[in-house]
Amino acid sequence: MSEQTAQSVGNGQAEVSKEAAAKKAAVARTAPKWETDARERVRTAIRRYAKPLNDLVARDANEGDTRLLITDFLCAGLGYDKYDDLTTEYQVKGEFADYGIRIDKQLVAFIEVKRCSQKLNVRHLRQVQMYVVNEGVEWMILSNGQVWQAYHMTAGLPVVIDLALDVDLLSDTTLAAKTDALFYLTKEAFKRRLIDDLWRARAATSPKSLAQVLLTDVVVDAVRKEIRRQTNHNADAGEIHRILRGEVLRPETLL
Repeated sequence: MSEQTAQSVGNGQAEVSKEAAAKKAAVARTAPKWETDARERVRTAIRRYAKPLNDLVARDANEGDTRLLITDFLCAGLGYDKYDDLTTEYQVKGEFADYGIRIDKQLVAFIEVKRCSQKLNVRHLRQVQMYVVNEGVEWMILSNGQVWQAYHMTAGLPVVIDLALDVDLLSDTTLAAKTDALFYLTKEAFKRRLIDDLWRARAATSPKSLAQVLLTDVVVDAVRKEIRRQTNHNADAGEIHRILRGEVLRPETLL
């Protein structure tokens, strides 16, 4: 490679780097200070509590010890005030929720805590679901310190439960991805109901929602036309609908 060519390549790479840096700076400028601060606080907490969390998992710590770490993370990482925003052992019809979260003195979520080595499951979700139904709260959070899950409850008969986020702090996922997910559980994001936007986006593209879209008349007709274009076979719309429902889509998406 000639010196002139090498210089051109070097200049091109420098321009790309400058462009990437400019884009990154532009994105940073668009985020308000409260969001930048909240994300940085979450990022710092994830790093800070990685070792204590690993230690809890290694020694199979009990639920009480797990709860101590979660309390610290709620305050240092997610920005809640221990005395103003959190309430423990919240009583609901003779049962006690591990935590209630208040924003401006309004109860917005319940948190159910399990020991660090215990995998979160649907039974735990049903347990906290009773709390939100009785108190008229929309949000449920499950955590064993390592995994954090947030579910939205839509009242009705029956109630509809949607998973909004699921993040494992000890997974191989990047720190940025973990920060992005947990940001929605911060006091600042909850106060601005940003987690509602996340839930709506997830719900709109959930397997059940997509299955419903695929079974609509307009989509089935589009499939019929595409089949005819590709194969010259004029398939029956009712038969396409039957095959999609019975053989293509997963049964759990049709409930």
